[in-house]
Formats: sequence, C-alpha cells, structure tokens
Amino acid sequence: MPASHWDTAADQRFNVNLSILFTELPLLERPAAAAAAGFTAVELWWPWIDSPTPERSELDALKKAIEDAGVQLTGLNFYAGQLPGPDRGALSIPGEESERFRANVDVAANFAESLGCKALNALYGNRVEGVDPAEQDALALENLVLAARAADRIGAILLIEALNQPESPLYPLVSAPAAVGVVDKVNEATGLGNAKFLMDLYHLSMNGEDLPAVIEEFAARTGHVQIADNPGRGAPGTGTLPLEELLEQLRKAGYEGYVGLEYKPGERPSSEAFEWLPAAARAAR
Repeated sequence: MPASHWDTAADQRFNVNLSILFTELPLLERPAAAAAAGFTAVELWWPWIDSPTPERSELDALKKAIEDAGVQLTGLNFYAGQLPGPDRGALSIPGEESERFRANVDVAANFAESLGCKALNALYGNRVEGVDPAEQDALALENLVLAARAADRIGAILLIEALNQPESPLYPLVSAPAAVGVVDKVNEATGLGNAKFLMDLYHLSMNGEDLPAVIEEFAARTGHVQIADNPGRGAPGTGTLPLEELLEQLRKAGYEGYVGLEYKPGERPSSEAFEWLPAAARAAR
C-alpha cells in the first residue's frame, strides 16, 4: 500500500508494540530500533514470561534502554503467563498463576511509573477445565480491583481486552460487550472509574463483530486501540480491513489516545514493515 494512501495518519498517535515487532532483535535493542524507524512511543507485553518479579537489574536495564532510545513507554501488560504461547493471562487462574499475577501488580505498576507509562493491560486468562467459571470470574474481579488500585496509584488506567475466539478458544472475553461488561464491574467495585476497554480491531474483526457499530457504541469507554490487518495479522494493507476509515471514525467519535501497532512484520525485518505509514506520521504528537 503506498504511504500516501494513509492521508489521515497525521491525525493519529501511533506506538509500536515491541513484543510482536522487532522481535528479531534482543529486547534491549528494540526501543532504539523503533526510534530509528521514526517512532517516539512504544508498548510492551510483560517481557519476562517466566517471572512476575524479575531482578531489579533486569528492570533497570530495560528502563535504561527505553530512556536511551528517547522513546516513551505508553502501555505495559501485567504478567500474563506464557505469552506468546498457550496462556492468555493469569489473573483468573486459581492457585499459583493468580498468586504470580498478584506478586506482579506492584512490580509492573512501579516500572510503568518510573517511565511515565499511563496504561496497564490486564489479560483475563483462559477458562480452566474442572473449575467453575463463576469461581474464576470472582477471582478475576478480586485481582482486577487490585490492579485498578495500583494503576490509580500511579495515575494510570487499567485496560481490559477482548481477544478472538478462533485463536483463543478458552478465553472468555471474545466480544467487545463481554470485555466492557468486565470494565463496568471493576469500576463499580473500585469507584475509581479508571478501568477502560482495550479495543483491538484485529481481534474484534476475527470475531466477526461489526466494527463501525462497536466504535460507535464503545469509543467513549475505550482507553487504548490496537490494530493489525485481517486476515493474517499483518501490517495495514496486507489484508482487507478498512483500518484508515475505522481509525478516522474513532477520531471523530472523540478517541484521542494512542493506536498501538500490534501486527506481525511477515517474512522481512520489522524495520521494513512500516511503509504504509508516512515517516512524518510516526512520531507521536
């Protein structure tokens, strides 16, 4: 897709997800690679999939890499288990995984605070065979309340994301209304109002949702947007989603937040996966 096609890109604020793009590089080299590609904002899944509480030296090294690159961390996931991999979060999994999530809450919030990051994403977790879904939902609410309070302590929002059923068949939040329903429960429980919907247009399209209708209904409740094209989860223009029109609709509906680029680069270096976006539109305004 020619770069000039995205003529509304100047009205958007983009950030690059360094857990799906630039993964051909070691973690500590990715912030500088995003900066070299012209971006000034980045987001991350929890980078230490085996540890909710990594060594201080590891946290400090990543903080330094982000600061040295001159990019702003705009979003961070709480510990979510093996992601990428079989897991889709830890907070609704009884036992050890839930405890790992709790141990991570303040670690993730403190790391975000140290970099001025104002959005924390809490992935709900898969259904577990033999466990009552109601029990998982009660545990989830308990843990999301802890996460919302930690986010509030650092002046951040808590994001709750809908994934897609074909790729995450055990994940219960596979529609915009399901995720927003949890957002409402968390806000009701805390009274803080800082839980928001993470609107991932790729996941919602995989679920067959009516994207313009979702935007119309939920733009005001949305704290972050992520994009990838469908089919394939590649860069805009590699599939059939009218992403430029959808983002323009979001903007007109009052969404002023970041648009996270959470797509696969394909069989090429990540640095070559941004030709759809004019260089002048990559730096966040």
